[in-house]
Formats: sequence, C-alpha cells, structure tokens
Amino acid sequence: MSDALTELEANVRADLARIAHPGAAWLEPKTGPDGKPALDVLVIGAGQSGIAIGFGLLRSRVSNILLLDKAEEGKEGPWLAYARMPTLRSPKDYTGPDLDIPSLTYQSWHEARFGTESWQTLDLIPRCHWAEYLLWLRRTVGLPVRNGSELLEIRPARDGLLAARVKRGDGVETLHARKIVLATGQEGMGNWMIPEPLSHLPMSSVATVADDIDFENLRGKRVAVIGAGASAFDNAATALEAGAAEVHLLCRRAQIQLIQPYRWLTFRGFLRHFSDLDDAWRWRFMRTILEMREGFPQATYDRCANHANFTLHEGAPVEAARETDRGVELQTPRGAIPADFVICGTGIDMDFSGRGELRAFAGNIATWADRYQPPESERSARLGRFPYLADDYAFTERVAGDTPWISNIHLFAIASTMSFGPSGSSINAMTTAAPKLVNGLTRGLFRADVERHWASLRAYDVPQAVVTRAARNLEESR
Repeated sequence: MSDALTELEANVRADLARIAHPGAAWLEPKTGPDGKPALDVLVIGAGQSGIAIGFGLLRSRVSNILLLDKAEEGKEGPWLAYARMPTLRSPKDYTGPDLDIPSLTYQSWHEARFGTESWQTLDLIPRCHWAEYLLWLRRTVGLPVRNGSELLEIRPARDGLLAARVKRGDGVETLHARKIVLATGQEGMGNWMIPEPLSHLPMSSVATVADDIDFENLRGKRVAVIGAGASAFDNAATALEAGAAEVHLLCRRAQIQLIQPYRWLTFRGFLRHFSDLDDAWRWRFMRTILEMREGFPQATYDRCANHANFTLHEGAPVEAARETDRGVELQTPRGAIPADFVICGTGIDMDFSGRGELRAFAGNIATWADRYQPPESERSARLGRFPYLADDYAFTERVAGDTPWISNIHLFAIASTMSFGPSGSSINAMTTAAPKLVNGLTRGLFRADVERHWASLRAYDVPQAVVTRAARNLEESR
C-alpha cells in the first residue's frame, strides 16, 4: 500500500471520529428461536448499494449487521462480471457510497492511488478502478461482509424476527434478523428478458446482456443485438472488438433514443423529494423517464460506429424468429436479418414468483397496478408490475393482514424506481437514497422498541452534578 493511501485511511478514521456524535448504543440484542444472536439488519448484496447502506447503519450506531453476497470478494456487482464498458458512464465527480465524507470519495482514493494530476486529466472512471475503490471503502470502514453466500428464502420467525435461509458452500444455514434489505441492484425482483419471439430459440443461440458470454467464440460470426440502450451498445462493441464478422443492433423505435433523462433528474429536489409526491405525479414522471429508456454517451456509440461491419437498424422490432440451416433469422419490419448469435439488451421484467427467495410472499407483494390506476393515456402494464413500496422502501401487502411481516423487508434495487425515482442501482441517486433508506430502517427499529425506551427513561437516575448544601448556623439564621 502506498504512503498516500495509508495517510488517506488515517484521515478517514480521523474524520469519522470527529463526527461520531451521538455515540450511545441504543439497540438491545435479540435472540433467535435457535438460541443464537439475531442480527438487527441483514443486507443482501455487498455491491455499491450494500456498502452505502451498511456504512450508513454503522454511522447510526447500528453495528449488529451483516452483508451477504453470492459473488467472491471483489467481484460484487456488475463491474467485473457483465459490465462491458471501459468506464463508468456517470461523470467522475458524482459521489455515492462515501455518504458525503470527503476522504472517502472516489476522488480522494484516486488521487492517493494515482496522483492529483491523474485525477485532473481523468475523463471517466475506469470500471475496474471503481470496483477496486468499492472494495477499499468497504474494508476501510470495517463492514462485516460474508461472500459466497446466496439467499434462498425469507420466512417469518417468532418474536417479530425474519428467517433467511442462506446457501454457503455445500451447506445451508438460517440467519435471523429484525430487518432484511435486498440491495440487489439490477436484479432482485425479476429476470432479464428475452423477447417472446425469441423465447423458443436454443440457449446456444441467444443470451441476455447479463449472461456470461464467450465473446471469443463469436469471432467470425454474425451477431444481432436486440435493444438500443447503453448496455446493448456495450455488448455490440465487445462482439465487434472480439472479431465478429458483422454486428446488427436492432432498435424498435423509429429513431434511436439520444436523450439521457437521468442527467435531467440529477438535482437535489427531485432525488430527495420525488418519493414525497402523490401517486399520480410519481407515475407521470417515472412513466415518462422509463419509457424514454436510458440513453447512451457519444463514446459508447463511437465504439460501435468506428467498425465498418456494424449496422444500426432503427424501426426494427423483432416480430418473429426462426432457426435455419445457417443459424437464426430475425424478421423485422425492415426485412429479415440473419445471425449466428443473438444478444438481448431489453432489460428486466418484474416477476416476483420467479425469485425463489420471495416464494413465501411473492403473491402478496403489492404492485403499482394494485394501488394506482392511471388515466387511459398513461397506462403501462409493464410499469404496473413494479412493487409499490412504503416510504421506508419496505414491501407493502396486496391483501392487508396476510403477510404483515414483509414490512420488515426493504427493497433497494432497480425495482424501487417507480416508488422512489432512480435508486438502488444508480450512483447519481445514492447520496440521497441511501440515507433515506437508513433513516427508515432506524425509525422502524426505534418504534419497535419504544416501550423499552420509555421504561429506560422512567428508570434513568444518573445525576449530572453533585450539589453541596452547607449547614447554616442557627444564630446566623435569626
């Protein structure tokens, strides 16, 4: 470790010590039905969101926590898995999991690691550096993380606790917690979509952008990419760079989306108070933003357009697909497009029943369609399938009273978008979204213990000072 990085870590400890007030412990240990200590909060996911939540809890004196991630250490999130862009797309000065501690920002880490001049000349953050930074931050603030641990199921336990069945290695264990946070980023409430016309194709011919694709095996092949968002372009570029013979990117719109709505909404008012709006306004904003889809930056487009064997097809939704002697043929309004391999960049659909960890309550998770009926001109079946969350990111019941315990399960993922705007998988929203969630968690923990706190106040008898009363002389008092 460099001297600059060692000095930075010392500065972090000093900064956190200066703002530690109030430092009083306020949670009482709970015991699970198995006789083992229960966690106050179990966080599923140790990527950038999980780190921010865990750090926020530690700063709130909620230290009996644990973060789980199914990936090995350092491989959490998409950065070293299916993210296929050279750099982050967010501007380098966006802050997030540092939670407004200057010495914990990416800039501070980058300058300590590579020098001030490197930061000044940096355009966008390399994704491998972002992954390295997140691991450094997690270790520096001392977050308890257990890797190689996959959540299998959540069920209620006695005394208001939740039971999480977790697979680790060859074994399965049950952890008990007062609250569970699903900080599962892009996934968590559904699965990556393969458009219906392609659903019958063999797995050897079609994949999603989140799959482990052997791009070297696409050398000399014809590749079709469905979708025109940033991830679709990233996969098209990766195929081109791997030596694909030709790459066709199919956009269903008549004209490709060039506006990035997430740049517009990155201001404090929207990020902090969008969730305070009524349902009609929240639906109106997010329907417009999500139906625009996420745009792509110039460098992402150029990475594809610089190849002569790249073709962009606008107004070309896939209407049908069939296997041929030479691979796959995709039928579009612009004609048939032959391909050897198809990559789908069409996003994630909400499918609670398709998630094993949610099986005990998937049927009673309230959705936006359950809670709000928009005007005819604003309806969207896809957006109606998003979960309708409480103001602390907790699930709400479709039928009240059937599964009341789900109010202690909080969702911080891309599926939180309809209720809270961009959060759970967005760096730009983390400075306001993570503290809002942490405040909701601590509010719930405090309210659940309010009788104990009242009894503690009534029994509190610690004097703050000693008063000496001198005996007065009887004669002087006359």
